[in-house]
Amino acid sequence: MADAKQKNDVGKLSFEDAIKALTEIVDKIEGGQTALQDSIKQYERGMALIKHCRGILQKAEKRIETIAKEEIKN
Repeated sequence: MADAKQKNDVGKLSFEDAIKALTEIVDKIEGGQTALQDSIKQYERGMALIKHCRGILQKAEKRIETIAKEEIKN
């Protein structure tokens, strides 16, 4: 159940907040500041953040393509 809550929490983040959270996770893992089990949980959260960011970027790209097509028509 915690995993579903975590995914919902990630889905609510803005792109900028997700990148900030991802950076913090990377810093903690690379700095050896967390135990192995916590590092694995953080890695899972990081992967969810990456997926979320990719989704946001894909939506932005489609929106830009739509705007560009409309401009060409006008």
